[in-house]
Amino acid sequence: MKVPAIKKLVETQTIESLMEAEAQLINEQMTAFEIEGADEGEKLTHVFGAIWILNHMNDQETDFKTALREFTQKVRTSIS
Repeated sequence: MKVPAIKKLVETQTIESLMEAEAQLINEQMTAFEIEGADEGEKLTHVFGAIWILNHMNDQETDFKTALREFTQKVRTSIS
C-alpha cells in the first residue's frame, strides 16, 4: 500500500469512478484511468483505500489527513 497512490486517487477521482474501477479490477479488465501499483492486488488496495477515505470525508465532514490517519490506523489494526 502506497499512500501517495491513494492520495492521487482521492484528489482526481469520484467515488463512482473508483467503484467502477474496483469492479473492473475484480473482473480483470482494464480501468478507465491509471492506478498505481505493482499488481492488481495493490491497485485494488489503493482503490479500496481511496473509496473508504472519500466516504469517510463525506460522512464525518473531515479533511483528507484525518481520514487518511484513521484509514491507516484501521489497516494497522487489521494486520496485528
